[in-house]
Amino acid sequence: MTSEKVTTTPEEGYERGLGSRQVQMIAIGGAIGVGLFLGAGANIAKAGPSLILMYALAGVIIFFIMRALGELLLYRPVSGSFAEYSREFLGPFFGYFTGWTYWLMWVVTGMAELTAAAIYVHYWFPGIPQWVTALVFLVVLFVANLISVKLFGEIEFWFSMVKVTALIGMIVIGLGVLTFGFSAAGDTAHVANLWQFDGFFPKGIGSSLMTLQGVMFAYLAVELVGVTAGESENPEKTLPKAINTLPWRIALFYVGALTVILCVVKWTEFAPGVSPFVKAFAVIGIPAGAGIVNFVVLTAALSSCNSGMYSTGRMLRTLADNGEAPRVFSKLSATKTPALGITVSVLFMGIGVVLNYVVPEKAFGYVTSVATAAGIWTWLMILISHVLYRRAVDAGRLPTSSFPAPGGAVCSYIAIAFLLFVTGLIAYDADSRVCLYVMAVWAVALGIGWLVLKSRTPSIADRRDPEFEKVG
Repeated sequence: MTSEKVTTTPEEGYERGLGSRQVQMIAIGGAIGVGLFLGAGANIAKAGPSLILMYALAGVIIFFIMRALGELLLYRPVSGSFAEYSREFLGPFFGYFTGWTYWLMWVVTGMAELTAAAIYVHYWFPGIPQWVTALVFLVVLFVANLISVKLFGEIEFWFSMVKVTALIGMIVIGLGVLTFGFSAAGDTAHVANLWQFDGFFPKGIGSSLMTLQGVMFAYLAVELVGVTAGESENPEKTLPKAINTLPWRIALFYVGALTVILCVVKWTEFAPGVSPFVKAFAVIGIPAGAGIVNFVVLTAALSSCNSGMYSTGRMLRTLADNGEAPRVFSKLSATKTPALGITVSVLFMGIGVVLNYVVPEKAFGYVTSVATAAGIWTWLMILISHVLYRRAVDAGRLPTSSFPAPGGAVCSYIAIAFLLFVTGLIAYDADSRVCLYVMAVWAVALGIGWLVLKSRTPSIADRRDPEFEKVG
């Protein structure tokens, strides 16, 4: 069957206000988060230099996921993409479950990031209560998201620019230390640091594999490009470009940055709870290095919270359009933003401000593990939807996408097996296992909600053919 250019249904009503520049930076920013800036410290202590290999392995899987999503997006670009594809290929219940689970992922991530941002500001202004800072950030980002999608895109562009510039600077400085031997780290910086201290796998391959949970958390939000599909000016051009540049972003910002850091500073000097970037700046002896990195990590946290507000509002509207959330969430404001959905999501994120009083730090570790479990579900739904889409194309039931994934469905099968393996690792680890219990309760709650919806509106469980609008 020949390919047709398609876009989302005409009545959707979003403003296509995200240009190529903004979509590219949203994609780049989605691959650089607090998971890298902070989480890598604990993982280095667990796995040593082999963490580089874990990031590379997970990066390959993430690329498979994004190419699967890319093929679906160019078959039918629609805001709230993964929920829509789950609904189309697996049935209405899976669309409902995926939409609400992705909403949960960003709400709990927003709670954690707000508190993280408040802690980072506390570094400079210890006299300001953390809850005050968290509340200020919450309100500022909330207002920005209500104004227009263009403002969201612009804020995300500059947040991402700060993160990218900092990482490139770190890599360049590290390479300078390795090549020319300047700074306090010049005498000990050497490529041999990658294997001289008990080898490349100092704690064993098993310990290295256990870090994959944290590594996958670091990659959460790369799929945000899919949520922007309904508001991209030219999804046919911007989305493939954003997805195809993912390998070099992972190679440079994750594998490259960690390789340079672990060459400059031997892995035994890193510890949990300390950013490896802060440690590296301190060892090299750059003035105000800790303050610079603190600013960058603050930016990463605010970027994540900003993205959370954006995506939760869109996902609630998708659910409302399908009768799976109150209809009032389907309305757009005068600026073509799902204002009520954003507002309700922000109110839930605001629980994070309250939690600054009552929850110890470990609880936020549990919150991020819940986000990881929800993220894995989302990725699995993308991959399974892609496999089913390819079957439909091969059978001649659906048009081919203008952006087919390399290897067809084979890479999706590999990625599915990998994600199930990581889920097994989460179940094996006593600390992270809690998130599976939370997800089980969440699944029961959503199951009950679905039964109630079906009893009120039986037609909600009926499959509906997707609508297309030709463009160009």
